[in-house]
Order: sequence, then structure tokens, then C-alpha cells
Amino acid sequence: MKLTFLGATGTVTGSKYLLEVGRLRILVDCGLFQGLKQLRLKNWAKLPIDPASVDVVILTHAHIDHTGYLPLFVRNGFAGKVYCTYGTRDLCEILLPDSAHLQEEEAKFANKYGFSKHQPALPLYTRDDALKALSLLSPVDFEHEVDLGDGVTFTMTPNGHILGSAFVRIAEGKKSIVFSGDIGRPQHLLMNAPTPIKQADYLVLESTYGDRTHDKTDPKIKLAETINRTISRGGKLIVPVFAVGRAQEILYAIHLLKAEGKIADVPVYLNSPMAIDATQIFVRHSGEHRLSHAECEAMCRTARMVNTVEQSKALNENPHPMIILAASGMASGGRVVHHIEAFAPNPHNTILFVGFQAAGTRGAAMVEGASSVKIHGEYVPINAEVAFISNMSAHGDYLEILDWLRGFESAPKRTFITHGEPIAADAMRHHIEEKLHWQTCVPDYLETVDLS
Repeated sequence: MKLTFLGATGTVTGSKYLLEVGRLRILVDCGLFQGLKQLRLKNWAKLPIDPASVDVVILTHAHIDHTGYLPLFVRNGFAGKVYCTYGTRDLCEILLPDSAHLQEEEAKFANKYGFSKHQPALPLYTRDDALKALSLLSPVDFEHEVDLGDGVTFTMTPNGHILGSAFVRIAEGKKSIVFSGDIGRPQHLLMNAPTPIKQADYLVLESTYGDRTHDKTDPKIKLAETINRTISRGGKLIVPVFAVGRAQEILYAIHLLKAEGKIADVPVYLNSPMAIDATQIFVRHSGEHRLSHAECEAMCRTARMVNTVEQSKALNENPHPMIILAASGMASGGRVVHHIEAFAPNPHNTILFVGFQAAGTRGAAMVEGASSVKIHGEYVPINAEVAFISNMSAHGDYLEILDWLRGFESAPKRTFITHGEPIAADAMRHHIEEKLHWQTCVPDYLETVDLS
């Protein structure tokens, strides 16, 4: 086996791992780089491998930093199967066309108003590219062993991050490697706990929260306080959300708070067609999460669904207090950017961020206290309150990951720490070495290692 790190090194985005096993070339995840400009530029650069040379792609889950490069990968020559779970397939059918649409719209907007340095501004890929990629998806059940030929198999095991998310175990004979994807939390409001893994010769492990722990207090308490404080000012609460996972968690939390009489009964709007569709998918995948059918229905009824651009624009003109959930979760694009542009200058309003904010995103800048952010070529003043709830994350913190690692019956020969910013990844390495005495390393971008 030979492993090459094509992304998620020194950053939490761009997950791509090339595993060469005999004659087989397997790409695990095919994600977009996000955040800092020097990272996003990698999406436009020629990939160091020929997509046509790759036999199969295996996806750990549907989030764009793990799947968003796939349309470009296919356009540039890949024609094999893309394996994933059924939940990941269902979510990719929403996320990938939406990712393409956002890029097309941003290019169109840039050309219309002339704020791009490129003439003309072009999308990274199109909706047609996304649809071609979707045609290659080949879903498999959890715990079903798939034979890739030449004595190589893989299995996907639930990891509790979002619907369909999985640990991917690839084996050749008695030799195996596990890719963690993004690891969920043992006590998440919606998702089941990550499944224990007992053995792997090698482990590729995420480290998003490798340098910190989540606050153990009930996040609904802070959510209620933030809502009530904002409404008492006559303001609006804008919540940038990831359309898959985070939007549903916030909706369900608001449902519980309203049912308990702990927040004012103001209208809630879910302004993301993608999140609306993803919320409905929860009903179809009942075994992967903690909610009953009735609870799923209650979550769906919590918000008024905003589908059209006209309806979205009307919210910006509405003078009354309200809660708006809109993608994206780091305010890097989508409808939430237009709401921030409209509402951030008003000190009565609140912008509430929930979960990890990657370096270089508008979300990170605002959480760190930026007085303004650049939107559509202009700087928008941030006079609204900026609030942050860190412990609604769908990523395990380092203590939760260590607990999951303790489920291994024996230490992997080597554990590769990825999908974390440099300080977090190195901290995760240190924790594992100190607490478990495992051999670990933090690989570099484009590094290749021989798994003998």
C-alpha cells in the first residue's frame, strides 16, 4: 500500500487521499479547499494526479470539503464508480448541484458588477458537471463488504457525524487502513454515537478540534439566551448554518425551546432550499439518528420554508423580529451573505455562528471581532451583536476522539493526523502520543508514505 495526501493537511478542508493497493488506485474523499485564498486557489490548480488514472472514489460523507471537487474530477477524466452510503448519495444529490449553482451565480454577479479581477469570472464547475458526477454514485449499505478486485475490499461503518457519514475501512488480505472522515460526538442532539472500531493497521484521523474541548453545558441554554436577548431589542437573529446537519440541529433545538416555553414565539425561517430538502431526508434515514418519526415531523414544522429568491429578498424588508437560518455555515456564500449584508449594520440584530469557523472565512473574521467584512466587493460594517456557540459542533473534541480511539484492541502501526489546522493537528498528535502511546505523524501536503 502507498498513501498520498492530496488535501486536508494543515487545513480542515480539501480532503483527498490517494491509496495505491497493487494495481488499484483509490481516492478516498474528493473535497474542495475552502477558507484562505491560498487554499481556494488549489481548487483551480492542476491536480497532481490524473483523474483518469484513478479506479474508484470512496466518500466518507457528503459535506463539500469532502465531495465538492468531484464534479471537476469527473470533468477532467475520472469515469469510475463513486462509492458512498445511501445517505451520502441522497445528500450529494442536493449539495453538489447547489455548490455548482452558487459558483455560477457568484461568477454571474461578479461579471455584472465588475468586482472580479478575472475577465470574465468563471465558475469552477457547472451544474452539468455536478449532474455528471452524480451519475457515477454507487451507494452501498453500512457494514457491507465490497470487493474491488485483486483481493481488495472496503467496508463503511457509521461514524455519527451527519446522515450517511462513515468510517471507511480498506483491506488487502490481512492488512487494513481506516479513514475516519469527520467523527461525530457520543451525545449529539440528533446523531447516533460513532461506532467503535476494533482494529486497523493504519489510521487516517481527523483533528478539527484536536486542541480544544467542547463546553459541557447544554447548548440550548445559550441558544435561548441569545434568541431572547435579540428579540427583546426588537432585532432579528441570523444564523449561518450548514444545510446538512447543523440546520436540522438548530431547528430541533428551537422546537424544543418553544415547546418548553423558554423562547419567544417569533417566526422562524429556513432560507435554504438545500437545507429544506436535507431536513426531509432525515425522515427517510431514521436508523441513523435519535429522532422518532414524530420528532422529525415536528422539526420540519418548526420553520417556514423559504424557497424562492423573491421570498428571500422579502425577509430583508420585513421590519419584525424573526429568526433566519440560512446557508452557508461559515458565511462563505449563499443566501446568508445577503442577510448579513442587510442586517449586520444594525446593532439591534444578532449574527449567531454555531460550530467551527475555518481560517479565512467571513465567519472566522466576525467571530474574531472584525469591524467589517467584504461582501460583493464592498465592506459591510458589523454593528450587530456577533454570538458564538461552540458546543453544537458535529465534530468530536479531542477527549471524545481519544475515548473513541480507546475502542481499538491494539494500536495501529501508524496514525496520520489530518483535517485540522496546524496547531490543532499537532495538539491531537501530542494527546495521542501522551495518552495512548501510539505512533503518530502529521503529514505534509502531497507527502507520500509507504504502508509496508
